[in-house]
Amino acid sequence: MKKILLMLIVLSVVTLPAAGELKKLTFEQVFQSKGEQLTKRVPFFLKWADNEHYYRQKKEKLFKVNAASGKSSLALDPSKYSNLSKKGFSLLDAADRTPDLRKFVFVKNNDIFLFLKKTKRIIQITKTVARETNPEFSPGGNKIAYTTENNLYCYDINTGKTRQLTTDGSEDILNGYASWIYYEEILGRRDKYKAFRWSPDSEKIVFMRFDQGEVPVFPIVRAEGTYGKLENQRYPKPGFPNPQVTIGFADLKTEMVEWIAYEDPKDHYLTIPNWNETADKIYFQWMNRDQNHLKVLVYDLPMKKIVTLYEERQKTWVEFLGTGDLHLLKNGDLVLRSSKDGWYHIYYLTQAGTEKQVTAGEWSVTGIKYVDQAGKTIYFSAQKEDSTETDYYKTDYMGEKIIKITVNKGSHRVTASPTGEYFIDNYSSVNTPTRLELRDNTGRLIRKITDSATPVLKEYDLAKVELFRITTGDGYKLPALWLLPPGFDENRKYPVVVTVYGGPGAASVRNTYPRLSNFFLAQQDIIVFSVDHRGSGHFGKKGMNLMHRCLGKWEMHDYIQAVKYLRTLPFIDSEKIGITGGSYGGYVTALALTKAPGYFKFGVAGSSVIDWRLYDSVYTERYMDTPEDNPEGYKDSSVLSHIDGYCCGSIRITHGTMDDNVHMQNTIRFVEKVLNAGKSLELMLYPGDRHGYSGNKRMDSNRGRINFWLRKFYPRRIGSREVLDL
Repeated sequence: MKKILLMLIVLSVVTLPAAGELKKLTFEQVFQSKGEQLTKRVPFFLKWADNEHYYRQKKEKLFKVNAASGKSSLALDPSKYSNLSKKGFSLLDAADRTPDLRKFVFVKNNDIFLFLKKTKRIIQITKTVARETNPEFSPGGNKIAYTTENNLYCYDINTGKTRQLTTDGSEDILNGYASWIYYEEILGRRDKYKAFRWSPDSEKIVFMRFDQGEVPVFPIVRAEGTYGKLENQRYPKPGFPNPQVTIGFADLKTEMVEWIAYEDPKDHYLTIPNWNETADKIYFQWMNRDQNHLKVLVYDLPMKKIVTLYEERQKTWVEFLGTGDLHLLKNGDLVLRSSKDGWYHIYYLTQAGTEKQVTAGEWSVTGIKYVDQAGKTIYFSAQKEDSTETDYYKTDYMGEKIIKITVNKGSHRVTASPTGEYFIDNYSSVNTPTRLELRDNTGRLIRKITDSATPVLKEYDLAKVELFRITTGDGYKLPALWLLPPGFDENRKYPVVVTVYGGPGAASVRNTYPRLSNFFLAQQDIIVFSVDHRGSGHFGKKGMNLMHRCLGKWEMHDYIQAVKYLRTLPFIDSEKIGITGGSYGGYVTALALTKAPGYFKFGVAGSSVIDWRLYDSVYTERYMDTPEDNPEGYKDSSVLSHIDGYCCGSIRITHGTMDDNVHMQNTIRFVEKVLNAGKSLELMLYPGDRHGYSGNKRMDSNRGRINFWLRKFYPRRIGSREVLDL
C-alpha cells in the first residue's frame, strides 16, 4: 500500500524552479485546472444575434456586440432575477429561449417551467410524475412543444392550455423522441433525443415516429442498492432489427396528425425533416439499410406527393447530408457536398436536373458555410492547401475562381453571420494556442477578440511540436505529429506513446494546438506521437473506401509502417513503443497489442470496441455490412481472433460499467479470453459511468494512465523519485 500511495503522490510534487529556469507542468495544473493556467477558455458565443451583431458571454452576463464598431450592450444579466436563482434557474442555462430573449423555458425535476422576463413570472407548465423533455418555442414564441412518455405535446402560452398531439406513445412507440440508435448515429447528440421541428408559421410540427418493438434489449446494470437496478436498452447490433421509422406532422388548427406514406419502414433510415419557408413542403432524406443508396426527398402537403430531388449511390457507403452539406435555394436549386468522385466536393443541381461539379481535385471540402444567392457565391471550409489544415474559401457557382479568405496558418473553425458579411474565426496551430478574430468576407481583420494564451505560457518548458509526413511502401504520405520532450537530446533513447483514434474519416493529426495532457506526458521524457492512416480522411473518401468490410486492416498496416519508420531513428527506444486510445481508439489499441505485438509493446485502452458484432448496427454495417454478408471480415477485425498474439501484462484496459454506447460486454469478453489463454492484464472499472469518466474517476483514469507508462518505461523512476515497480 505504501508503494501505491507513493506513486500517486509523486505526480503532484511541484519542484520550484531556480531563478531564470523555465517551469514544469504539474498534474494538478493539467488535469484539475489548479494553479496558474497556461491557456484560458475562449469566450462562449451563443450565436449571431442578427446580420450585424453577435452575442458574447462574459462574467456570467450576455452581451450583444456590434460587429462593425465593437460596441457592446448588455443583453442579459441573470443576477437581476433573484426569484429565478432562488429556484435554481439561470437564464444562461435555459433549455430554450425566444430570439428576443424575453421568454425562457427550463426543465427541472422532469417538469417544465416557463419564465416571462417582462413580468418576472415563473409558470410551471407540467406537474406530472412523468419525464418531460426537449421543450422548444415555436418560431412566433407563443407556443412550446415538448415530449413526455414518448408522446408529443404543445403548450399555448396565450391560453395556458396544453394539447396532446399523439396518443400511442409507449416503451416501444416513440413520437418526437428519438430511439437510442438514431440519437447516437443519425440525428446526433446535440438534439438530445429531440425528433421534431416547428413549421415557420408556428401552426404545424413535423416529427419522427419510432417503433422499436422488434429491437433487442441489452441489459445494463447499476450496482447501487441491495439488488442493483436494471436498465433495459433497445440497442440494435449488426444484423438485428432496427427501429421502424415514419414521419408525420401535427396540424395545430385541426388537431390532426397526417403521415407521409413511404416504403416499408423496416429496413431504411430517415433523417429529421425540415420545412420550407412557406410551410407547405417538408424535406427529408432516405437511405437504405445497406447505406449505399441516398435520396433527398420533398413532400408536398397540398398535393400529398413525394418528389425525389437528389439521388446518390456508391459501391461502399454514402452519408446523410448535414447542415453543412445541403443548401436549398429559393429558386428550388440545390447546393450540396458529396464524396462521390472520391473526394468531398461541392455540386450545384438545378430544378431541371442538370448537375455541375463546382469544386474538384485531390482535396476535400469540409462544409458549406453560406450561400449568397444574390451574388451567386458559395462560402465553404476546406482542406485545400494541406489536409492537416482547414481554411475558409469562396467561389462562384461555376467554381471558376476559388479565393482563400482566412489568413493565418493553422486550422480554422468559422462561424459566418446570417448574410455571410462577417465571420468569427476560431483558429490555432501546433505552435499557436486558440485565437478568436472577427473578419469580413474578404478576410479583412475587423478586430481581435481574444487570445487563449496567458502571460505565464512563456514561463514553461514545453515539448517541441512538429508536423511531418511518413511515406509508406506503396506511396501514401501519412500525416504525423510528435511532441519531443523538453531538453530533447538526440543522443538519448526515448520511449514513444502513439495516441490514436483511427476510425474512418476521423483524423487525429491536425495543425492545431496540442492538449496540455500531451505536453505533460512528453515532460516525462516520453515522445508523444500521432499518425493518421490512409482511411482517416486525409486521402478523401477514396482512402476511406479501402476500409470497407475490413476495419482494422489498414489501420494496423499503416501504424506498423509508422513504427518501422520510428525504429530507423537513433533516439527511439524500439522496445518501448506504446499505444493508447479510447472508444475506436481503444479498439485500435487492443488490436495492435494482439495482432501486431512485435511493434507495439504496451497499451492503455478505454471504452473499447473489441468485436464489431457487439457494437451498434448503423455505425458497424456502414463499414462492415452484416455478419451474415461478411463473416470473414468480422472474424479478422475482432480483437478476440488474435488473443494468441497478446503478450502477458502489456495492456491496461478501462471501462465505465454503465456505458450505453460501447457496452462493457466488450471489455468483459476480452478479459475472459485473455485469462482463458493463461495471460494477464490490468483492468479498471468505473462504476456508474458511461462512455467516458467524470469527477474523481476521470482523475483516477488520467493518473493511472500516466503511472502505467512510467512503470513500463521507467520502472525504477517516477519523476525524480526512486520507487519499486508495482
